[in-house]
Amino acid sequence: MNINPQDFRVPAGGTIDLKHWPTQIAPLYPSKKIYHTLLDRQIDELSAQQQLLYAANRHAVLVIFQAMDAAGKDSAIKHVMSGINPQGCQVFSFKHPSAMELGHDFLWRAIQCLPERGRIGIFNRSYYEEVLIARVHPEILRSQGLPPELLDEQTIWQERYQSIIDLETHLHRNGTRIIKIFLHLSKEQQRQRFLERIDKPEKNWKFSIADLQERRYWKHYMQAYEQCLGKTSSATAPWYIVPADDKKNTRLIIAQIIVDAFKALKMHYPEADEPRQAELEAIRQQLMAEED
Repeated sequence: MNINPQDFRVPAGGTIDLKHWPTQIAPLYPSKKIYHTLLDRQIDELSAQQQLLYAANRHAVLVIFQAMDAAGKDSAIKHVMSGINPQGCQVFSFKHPSAMELGHDFLWRAIQCLPERGRIGIFNRSYYEEVLIARVHPEILRSQGLPPELLDEQTIWQERYQSIIDLETHLHRNGTRIIKIFLHLSKEQQRQRFLERIDKPEKNWKFSIADLQERRYWKHYMQAYEQCLGKTSSATAPWYIVPADDKKNTRLIIAQIIVDAFKALKMHYPEADEPRQAELEAIRQQLMAEED
């Protein structure tokens, strides 16, 4: 398997046309058995990198997932991060903001959930909803209690993009590495997955009439995503557009993106200086001298 994350990386400040980005590529695995072997190898690497992240205690890692409904965010998180120690990882899903959250700026609630050094944070949807769903549905924007003079749709989106870039730049300067993944699903594949959710009783809970209603805005969402991905992909916090029609491919690509991001940190375990080595040797001697 040869996965180059750069093939899926959005250039900083570029213009995006999602029609030119595939939702499906040739299988990266010749068989289901080999797929599991490849993914297990990546999971082991992630587990080792997480332990190193915790021991080094110099960086935090934030992984952001954005996608249309049924693109596979939940299953990607479940499978790719299955080897991660839960004590060092937190997953947050951002749904409709509460009254308290609406009383603050649009980044406030996400800032409360940022990972500390040595830990991994996963955002299943994120503050990017505020330039996606709020753009597709302007009534959401108007309900946020902003002063009327700030609701100019000719300027507010660019201003929000800049606020996001400023936040992510600040986090990078302070040791947080951000990996942003957009699962690129085709409209037809979404239709098939919706039908599966209806046909399989154990998946009925995943589907609601609201999902179908949002599907009607597909074109508007694609336009919002194109603007968002192009305006907010940066050298330090890039977006990756991952084909999502084949879930196995999706997981392998995501895992490789995250593994490579960890390796780029060039972390190492803390080295004991001479006083620490002397302390450890003294402890060793005490342990060796203990009687059974």
